[in-house]
Order: sequence, then structure tokens, then C-alpha cells
Amino acid sequence: MAQEEAPAAARLRVLSTGTTAAQALAFFDALPPVRVEELPGSWHGSEVPTGHPLDGLLSTLGWHGKTFDGPDGAHPLVFNGREDQLFEVNPWFVPLQTALRLGPLLRKPVTGRIIRPLLRLVSTTQPKARVRMMEYRGVVTATMIYDAQPINDAFRRIDKNTLLGAMDMRGPYPPFMFSLHGSADRG
Repeated sequence: MAQEEAPAAARLRVLSTGTTAAQALAFFDALPPVRVEELPGSWHGSEVPTGHPLDGLLSTLGWHGKTFDGPDGAHPLVFNGREDQLFEVNPWFVPLQTALRLGPLLRKPVTGRIIRPLLRLVSTTQPKARVRMMEYRGVVTATMIYDAQPINDAFRRIDKNTLLGAMDMRGPYPPFMFSLHGSADRG
């Protein structure tokens, strides 16, 4: 007999096909917080499309997810390279305002084929973020603070190996929503 999907995981699956920022944030607000010590390991990321200008961009560029070594060692931009080799990109080199303005153009597969190989030029092996417990939307939860961008990623728990993230940045847009999927042997 197949195990029934938990309600939060089922809701995430539905929202991951496309939703509004308001619906995604209402779901986020209903989820429990995450502690920093629950994060270490490698997490595979998926976008939760809400109409945000960045929707589709990360997947076009080969975004894999995030890696957490500990509170002071977080890698916010992990990408898939050749032969499934993962590498981290230094967010300092990401032209965030340009990406927000040109999102629809940058999402095109041809643009992804041009930009993806160039990401290796801005790769790093050093952590480029840290994680702290911070209040976001009225709840204290684990939050990734980027070193070189005005970005905080706040996390809420779907289940033991799944998180919902809200990438909060300065500007007129609601948060960019994404999910992270780990494994039981993470860390």
C-alpha cells in the first residue's frame, strides 16, 4: 500500500505548478520554522513560480540548489556543471538588478546555453553566505544572509527533508519562492 502524501507536501506540489505570490506566502506563513542546525548538507532546489521576474531563470541556468556547511559556511548558488559536477557561483558577480529587468529574455533556452558555461568564470569554493535565526514575516526561522547581495533567504519546514524558501530582496517585488529537497543522509 502506497504511503499517503502529507498535506504540506501535497500543497507544495500543487503550488509548484504555478501560483500567485500571495498564495505562496500564505502557505509559507502557515509552515513551522527551521532551526540552523537542521540545515547542514546539500539541498536540491526547485522554483515555485509566482510570476516573479526571476521565475524560470535559475532552472534555465542549471541551478542545482544550496549547500550548508554550518552557520558561517553557506553556499547560496550551487549549479550543475558538465557530467553532473556541481560548482558554486559567487553571488557578488550576479547582476541582480539586470536579471530582474531582463528576466524574460534571460529565461530563453538559447540565452541559458550562452550564459551557463560563463558561470564557471565566477565560481568559488568559499562560502558566500551565513545562516542565522532571524524574524521574517513574524516568525523566527533559519535565514541565509548573502555576503555580497541585499538578499536574505528565509526557510520554513514542509517535512524532514523539504523546505520552502522565500528569497527576500530590496525592491518592489514580493519574495522569490523556491523549495529545497534534501536526503535522509544529508550532512
